[in-house]
Amino acid sequence: MQNTTTVARSTQAPLRPQAAPLPTDPAAYQDYKTLRRNGAVVSFQPAKIAVAMTKAFLAVNGGQGAASARVRELVEDLTGQVVSALIRRQPSGGTFHIEDIQDQVELALMRSGEHDVARAYVLYREKRAQERAVAVQLHAEHGQVTVQDGDKSMPLDVGRLQDLIVAAAKGLTEYVDTDAILKETIKNLYDGVSLDEVFKSAILAARALIEKDPAYSQVTARLLLHTIRREVLGEEVSQADMATRYVDYFPRFIAHGIKNELLDPELANYDLARLAQALDNERDLQFNYLGLQTLYDRYFLHVRGARIEMPQAFYMRVAMGLALKEADRDTRAIEFYRLLSSFDFMSSTPTLFNAGTLHSQLSSCYLTTVSDDLEGIYDAIKENALLAKYAGGLGNDWTPVRALRSHIKGTNGESQGVVPFLKVVNDTAVAVNQGGKRKGAVCTYLETWHLDIEEFLELRKNTGDERRRTPDMNTANWIPDLFMKRVMDNADWTLFSPSDTPDLHDKVGRAFEEAYKGYEAKAESGEITLFKKIPATTLWRKMLSMLFETGHPWITFKDPCNIRSPQQHVGVVHSSNLCTEITLNTNDSEIAVCNLGSVNLVAHMKRLDDGSHVLDHDKLKRTISTAMRMLDNVIDINYYAVDKARNANERHRPVGLGIMGFQDCLHMMRVPYASQDAVGFADRSMEAVCYFAYSASCDLAAERGAYQSFKGSLWDRGILPHDSVQLLRDERGGYVDVDDSVSLDWDTLRARIKAHGMRNSNCVAIAPTATISNIIGVSACIEPTYQNLYVKSNLSGEFTVVNEYLARDLKNLGLWDEVMVADLKYFDGSLAKIDRVPAELRALYATAFEVDPKWLVECASRRQKWIDQAQSLNIYMAGASGKKLDETYKLAWQRGLKTTYYLRTLGATSAEKSTGRGGELNAVSADGATGGLAAAGAPIALPEPEILGAACTMRPGDPGFDECEACQ
Repeated sequence: MQNTTTVARSTQAPLRPQAAPLPTDPAAYQDYKTLRRNGAVVSFQPAKIAVAMTKAFLAVNGGQGAASARVRELVEDLTGQVVSALIRRQPSGGTFHIEDIQDQVELALMRSGEHDVARAYVLYREKRAQERAVAVQLHAEHGQVTVQDGDKSMPLDVGRLQDLIVAAAKGLTEYVDTDAILKETIKNLYDGVSLDEVFKSAILAARALIEKDPAYSQVTARLLLHTIRREVLGEEVSQADMATRYVDYFPRFIAHGIKNELLDPELANYDLARLAQALDNERDLQFNYLGLQTLYDRYFLHVRGARIEMPQAFYMRVAMGLALKEADRDTRAIEFYRLLSSFDFMSSTPTLFNAGTLHSQLSSCYLTTVSDDLEGIYDAIKENALLAKYAGGLGNDWTPVRALRSHIKGTNGESQGVVPFLKVVNDTAVAVNQGGKRKGAVCTYLETWHLDIEEFLELRKNTGDERRRTPDMNTANWIPDLFMKRVMDNADWTLFSPSDTPDLHDKVGRAFEEAYKGYEAKAESGEITLFKKIPATTLWRKMLSMLFETGHPWITFKDPCNIRSPQQHVGVVHSSNLCTEITLNTNDSEIAVCNLGSVNLVAHMKRLDDGSHVLDHDKLKRTISTAMRMLDNVIDINYYAVDKARNANERHRPVGLGIMGFQDCLHMMRVPYASQDAVGFADRSMEAVCYFAYSASCDLAAERGAYQSFKGSLWDRGILPHDSVQLLRDERGGYVDVDDSVSLDWDTLRARIKAHGMRNSNCVAIAPTATISNIIGVSACIEPTYQNLYVKSNLSGEFTVVNEYLARDLKNLGLWDEVMVADLKYFDGSLAKIDRVPAELRALYATAFEVDPKWLVECASRRQKWIDQAQSLNIYMAGASGKKLDETYKLAWQRGLKTTYYLRTLGATSAEKSTGRGGELNAVSADGATGGLAAAGAPIALPEPEILGAACTMRPGDPGFDECEACQ
């Protein structure tokens, strides 16, 4: 043992006498006892003194410092001094009070010169004293609670529970009250409660406080994380210990997953030790409660119901699955993991579900065209089932199928039209519920000239013949520009059966107009007998009426999707997908496939010295370069249930990079959504995303080769997506009012593409991101704030959602209190009627229904300029009227949008509290009863602004609201 003088000099402490070595035999202390605070008398154990001192050194020096030989010797020396001092007082034996022992420890530390360690020990004693005081108070209020842990029974360890809650609040104590969580936790316990229930009680206690401050959501997530660690690791492990535990656990997790036939055996051939070392346990602390609970319930792998996957292992498993065919796959897996686990980018739900598993169906969207024969129809339905089984979202083009009363040559009978088959599609989507993880989801598209279009519009009505209704299937209008021109001109429109007009399905622009007018002439001359002529405005009114009443069919535009398509040289876009952001060619031999993932714009905002925020282009470029590589890899790794999907994907290699967190960025920049500054940010941010995405695809082409059908594409011809706006102007002959400004060096990129080609036929599409936005805790895709305070319901339960930016602003003003929370609840999350909130904050935090829908369209128009596919654009509208709907959707067409998604309207009982004065909105009763024109099935009167009778009042969590989760 090192002598006393050497130790003292090494710590620059005053000299002290060396204590005699401690006897190691417990019998040497048999005459001595320790009196604990609860009155219990136990044997005196010097080893416990050494443990307490070591913990004090740990608190100051960390694990390595406390484990050094010098510290071990010092602890042994100081323990000897403490024991010697105690025994000198009672040489013949006796009892030491625990406080006396701790006093001697403090003195020994101070005398040795270890002042920092002594201070840590004093603070520890004070903390334990506070915990005991809380325990005494809780015991007085609730009595002693006995906890059952398996077959063991023990008193509730309040100190241990408090430590857990305090650890969960690390870095958040400015916003949260750990004592309040503790008291609420214990209040809900009972004698004999299981240890699992104790931890659940803590989670529920923290969760109940989320509305007081959004920071409680993170605390709740960390308490949930504690229970996940217990389930996965089989014991209680602190978050601090996970830095080392992940290293040990990760290879065992991979082996366990392979053994239970969950993971691809190829994952065992990675350098698992290297990958385990790359796992960052601190990233476990990023989650909010909704995000982590969603991962636990729906994404983490499990064996017979027991989870085997921890958060960082989950992200690494996905990364490994995406790097399987890389040359240096260990390095790439770490690169992909870092991107995912940092929340800079997130792959879509099917990729997160299935990457690295035995069923690597990683693609999000499938688009099909249904042929006009019985075999083709049922093949399409079978393909729907096979594609949906592993979480694919479906878009079906049913336009080729002949209309009701069309002649069937084979049987010399009449067709029943499209509708009866769509009922089968609806029921198939319900039956094949994506592997039991969520509802199957499909959207059916029909062109506006199809003779069955009027009945198609009514498929989602809740009245009429149930056999001709599809309550679980989405529907969308595929509208040619000629129809919109006829509406503008108040002209007639003619409906045909595709069996009489087969080429209309594949024609677009001027070619469509010429062919369509030719068929109208044939109808006039009697050559075509099955047709119907109606005023175009009458059909347009019915479209908008049904959209308002049922939320369907969605309004999508055929010609801009085709005229601006980079792939128009090899086919036709016949529909979009489930969520209206994918615009890819389909035909009898090709099922279009798209792989999705989204950039978190919030993570790419940088704060300047003046406190303002701007988009960090350098980081965005790095993120997108890696993200595009990940998306391109999906094409080669993906499991294809249908050969037609494999053939199309390998030939064209389309991907869909999107964005999320747009509204958060506006909050950070202090820009209201309803402003020209927001429109400008939509323009410039999307230009940057698209520029880096197209550049990354070009880089991949230089490395891996261009996609097979590149020759002859718009890319090959030097026409980039924003250049194609002029093509639309030329074909449409007007009605295109789109901003043409640019800010980046597109000429250089155009030349690089000419030299190297593109790896992917399509690169960008903004999907809804409903679930992955929840996981990382940002606003969905391009959506405005739904409400500043509301309860979200999904498959994982109900979750309080609070606008954190608003809460922080109001706290700084001293306005965030119980009254403010109550007011937000009453006014459905709106600030509009809360006068004590400054006007600039009410504008900044205006909710979706307070933002005029024209701003949504204007922002979308600026984005669409740059995007080679489309975007999922929900239209929010308070006080909907026929005139307002008419103006909004005509504006969308004139601003060059390719598609729109749901129409979300606000019921009068909600609107009157937040935005209306009464009398200006729908007459909808609180119980949802409806009346008026649309409810009765009458068309909207345009352009007169009369009030629609029924409202689509869906909110997050309502059936149908998050059907876009099939994509994201």
